[in-house]
Amino acid sequence: MEKLVIQSDTRNLVDVERFVSAVCDTYNINNYAATISMSLLQAVENAIVHGNNGDISKQVTITSDYCKGGIYFTVSDQGAGFEFAKYGLMPEEGSGTGIYLMKTLSDRMTYSNNGSTVRLDFVVSGIEASRALERIVTLRNHYAPRFVNA
Repeated sequence: MEKLVIQSDTRNLVDVERFVSAVCDTYNINNYAATISMSLLQAVENAIVHGNNGDISKQVTITSDYCKGGIYFTVSDQGAGFEFAKYGLMPEEGSGTGIYLMKTLSDRMTYSNNGSTVRLDFVVSGIEASRALERIVTLRNHYAPRFVNA
């Protein structure tokens, strides 16, 4: 198991990127680094901004471990949690975009500790081409209207 503990400050997101890179190097899964990193950065940013309310005296703990067929990461903050069930797949205007990206880019996302811990699972034994295409189309459909109207 790999572990990183950071102070609750968004300037520490660069440490999270380094952590993901090191984990991917360890398990020789560098082709998954971008997908994992984007999803994990959203989870950590949510933990810092919403979970810990930007309180730099609090910490965010990130762990990773390899399991049969994949790898998972957990992100835990020191906040009270949140009502994660009220967030559907599609984000609402100005809310839920990070959760949307986490759900879309991971193969499985689960919450525990009243929502103060999120686990993101990634299948790395061989992503199906259809799943990769589904992710691309989903993200393209979400972001394309914003760029067209810009």
